[in-house]
This record gives sequence, structure tokens and C-alpha cells, in this order.
Amino acid sequence: MRVLIVDDHPIVASGCRALFSGEPDIVVLEAGCAEAGEQRFVAERPDVCVLDINLPGVSGYELARRILEHDPQARIIMFSMNDDPAFAARAIEAGAKGYVSKSGDPCDLERAIREVANGGVFLAPAMARSIAFGGSGLDSRLDKLSTREIEILRLLAAGKSLSEIAWLVRASYKTIANTSSLMRQKLGVRSSADLVRLAIENRLGAGAQ
Repeated sequence: MRVLIVDDHPIVASGCRALFSGEPDIVVLEAGCAEAGEQRFVAERPDVCVLDINLPGVSGYELARRILEHDPQARIIMFSMNDDPAFAARAIEAGAKGYVSKSGDPCDLERAIREVANGGVFLAPAMARSIAFGGSGLDSRLDKLSTREIEILRLLAAGKSLSEIAWLVRASYKTIANTSSLMRQKLGVRSSADLVRLAIENRLGAGAQ
């Protein structure tokens, strides 16, 4: 079983290699950013992809969307420092089959990989209960946004211009400008600065995940 791990932290990548060193049936492939991860997926078609949410450039959510465009049956697990159930719920909405917190039991990652590889889904029991009972502390207005809109909001909070965002998510400037305007309407805010403030308050900026 080939497992692609996309994470820009060398310590995490090293830890994953160590975790699976005693598992002869698992081969670890690595990439350090969304672009490299997408290229490696296309070239090698791994059985399972483990994507860090907070990648440099675009996030793991955007990478998941790109991978699923290449293969709608791709098996994806999101991997994050954040154990807020809102991020796990967003990952499932983005098409992931599992969500693993880096602060949880290290064995959860192996369990998740094997479960997802066999066609199942994986959430740690505590995370699943939190999602089921609405345990998120994030602004409920964000539920109105699509995964693509959340990505644009995250990039705005990271200080990116509309032109930079258009390049990063492979869309036209006009599309991003129109989407930004629509997001302001959905969220009931007046300006781009208000969008950025909302994103930062909900930990969507760079380094938040």
C-alpha cells in the first residue's frame, strides 16, 4: 500500500516514516506542498493521501479538491494540529474519508490509513461525538461558505491579494473578486477588511490549522 503524505514539516514527515518503518506493507511517499503533492499523486496514484491542512501556499482543502478532480475515488485523510470539530467537518465536506489530529494518539494515523484504504471512513470517537453534537466554537456564519470560499477567506487572512489568490487557486481575477463580493453578502459584512477580521477571529489565517 502506497501512502502519500503531504506535509511541509520535516519532523512530521520523519515521524511518519518512523511510525510505518515496522509496517512492511506500507510504502511512504512524501511531498512538502500542494503543488508537489498534486504532481506526485498524478504520477504515482497512491492508495491513500494524508494531507496537512496548513500547507504553504494553498491549503490541504484545496489540494483535496484538486486530487478529487483527477480521481473522484481518491482516498484522502486530512491531518491537522487543530482538534476543533469544525475543521474535521469541513474536511469531510471537502471529500476526505478521515480526519486525524496531530495532537491525538499517534496510532490513530495508522488506523485511519488502514480503514480508509479498505474503503471505510475514520474519525476518532471523541471527534465524531463533537461533530454529532455541534461542539464547534467557530462562527456559525462560516457554515454558509463552500470549501472554495473558505480557501479564499483563508488566503485573504494570510495577507494575499485577490490577484495572488486567483493565481494560487487557478481562477481568474474576476472570479475571485466576484466570489469575495458574494462572501461579504453571505456573511453580512461590508468590506474585505471585515472578511479578514472574521477569518482571523476564527483561526483561518496562515498557521491557524
